[in-house]
Amino acid sequence: MSSLKIAIAQINFLVGNIAANVQHIINTAHAAREMGADIVLFPELTVTGYPAEDLLLRKDFIAAANNAIYTLAEQVKDIAIVVGFPEYDGEHLYNSAVVLHQGVTLATYRKQALPNYGVFDEQRYFAEGIQPCVFEFNGTFIGLTICEDVWQGGIIAATKQAGAELLLTLNASPFNAGKVDQREAVICAQIKAAQIPLVYVNQIGGQDELIFDGASFVADTDGEIVFRAAEFEEQLSVIEFQDGLPVPSHCAPQYEETAGIYQALVLGIKDYVRKNGFSGAILGLSGGIDSALVLALAVDALGAEKIEVVLMPSRYTQDMSNEDAVLQADAMGVKHHIIPIEPAVTAFTGMLADIFAGTKKDTTEENIQARCRGVILMAMSNKQGRLLLTTGNKSEMSVGYATLYGDMAGGFAPIKDVPKLLVYALANYRNSLSAVIPERVITRPPSAELAPDQVDADSLPPYEILDPILERYVEQDQSAEDIIAAGFKREDVARAISLVDRNEYKRRQSPPCIRITSRAFGRDRRYPITSGYRGI
Repeated sequence: MSSLKIAIAQINFLVGNIAANVQHIINTAHAAREMGADIVLFPELTVTGYPAEDLLLRKDFIAAANNAIYTLAEQVKDIAIVVGFPEYDGEHLYNSAVVLHQGVTLATYRKQALPNYGVFDEQRYFAEGIQPCVFEFNGTFIGLTICEDVWQGGIIAATKQAGAELLLTLNASPFNAGKVDQREAVICAQIKAAQIPLVYVNQIGGQDELIFDGASFVADTDGEIVFRAAEFEEQLSVIEFQDGLPVPSHCAPQYEETAGIYQALVLGIKDYVRKNGFSGAILGLSGGIDSALVLALAVDALGAEKIEVVLMPSRYTQDMSNEDAVLQADAMGVKHHIIPIEPAVTAFTGMLADIFAGTKKDTTEENIQARCRGVILMAMSNKQGRLLLTTGNKSEMSVGYATLYGDMAGGFAPIKDVPKLLVYALANYRNSLSAVIPERVITRPPSAELAPDQVDADSLPPYEILDPILERYVEQDQSAEDIIAAGFKREDVARAISLVDRNEYKRRQSPPCIRITSRAFGRDRRYPITSGYRGI
């Protein structure tokens, strides 16, 4: 009986740090060998991290990435390694995978299907490969594919026709809600049709707005999952193949959708802070639901000792807001400060009194309050070297219910892709683990508290109506008439769409976020600021 042991290296890389990534590969390869593996499989573009974006246009960067392959060949000889790298042949750049063993190259594969939709932009950088790749190792003929290749049955079939008995695929497949189930369903259907087993390795970690969830897996010839790695965790696993078939192993349980989104947000904050060298994070804690959720996420990501919060009450802040904010800060063990903004607001309004004479109070005065808070938070962020987390959600950012240079100030927006109703679901999920968000924060009507007795419903349709309209218009590109035909009132649709269309300039100036839906603002949805188009 022939046996082959394959290690699945579901690991976290730092884009652009080729030297550190190479050392990580070397260390992981040695660990895999100690676990008895014959081959260790790494994710897509392992050497550079994914996505490297326009670093791939730099000749010095590409030269360093290609030289790294020689380093790996010299440093790792007692186990075969399969790594992804940007291969430059003197004329074209390819998204490639190389198999190294005992100091020599056994095979090189060039990705054939280059995605150019959603967050993917691979045709900007890479040329397409044109042929399958099969190599022989310990008596087994192994085919290579990269990510998008296995979403297309033709490439899998061609690789099997070229002689492959087993398929290895390197992936950098980003997370969004429901992606694990979609990924497994599509790929396993392709594998079952081709009747060839597959080892699928996916990277994990946060890279700017993208989250890579891992959930690497092995499927047999019937398309059945016989091994699954954990989601959102680094993991090195060894799977044995006997006579070309995988031996069933442990399948890690999958997170329920809300829990999975929560874990993705935690990982996104953790890696953004860690990889960018911040000492911790800071945020304004208002006693509202959005900042309450962001605080819970930040503490779970970084630990209470690395988080500070600031309460910045105004004349319109209700006592319950301050009370609930302090309760949560104490419950989560974070240091908090109370800095009333009234002196700053008075100073600004006094400076502008002559200019504003004869005018009525409006959102201008509300925005001054928000901008005073932004100045305080940014000053503390600068002084302490902590990342300022903004706390606006997707519903607010869609319709522009936020103040430039005020509550939009900051370096990272963890919940900017989280609709308001999902904010509540995530808060309830977090409280199911341990009650850290005061119940009143969840049950009271949301308010910006920038005017007397203000609530969000004064300016926006109820979120139970607004969020479904926004999902259809922003994420699904449905027209106003399509949305109205689905049962929504014309006046609600017109109001929401009008707000979305005229607030692109705000979104363009907002901090990056963590992508958890299938269409986030930024890489996914790129609309012109100056435009004559109106959705209604």
